[in-house]
Amino acid sequence: MINQKIHFTLKTTPNSSWKPAGRVITDSDDLAFIYTIDENDAFSYLVFKQPLWNSLVAVIESETDPVVVVEDQQIVLTGFFDEIQSLIYNIEGNSNYGDTFVTAVENVFAAILEEA
Repeated sequence: MINQKIHFTLKTTPNSSWKPAGRVITDSDDLAFIYTIDENDAFSYLVFKQPLWNSLVAVIESETDPVVVVEDQQIVLTGFFDEIQSLIYNIEGNSNYGDTFVTAVENVFAAILEEA
């Protein structure tokens, strides 16, 4: 699946112009990965909760940044692949993220972690 783009669709139109900020963070309490969006002098977030994690596995397997579709635009989420891959490896066995989050990540991303 290398070099096959993964697409996500944003159903809500952003209020202002925005651009990918190239950063993925976690919300371990809500079992989510969060991609940051720069909106001039503020940030917004694309939240990827656990039901979407299989799509994140596909992102890592494709070794490319995914695309978000907003109306008729396709915007590449710059840095997403590198960020999510690094986070997955960092989370494995790391109790700082909380046992529930670590276990969920290790289960969903098991194939990725085994390849490392």
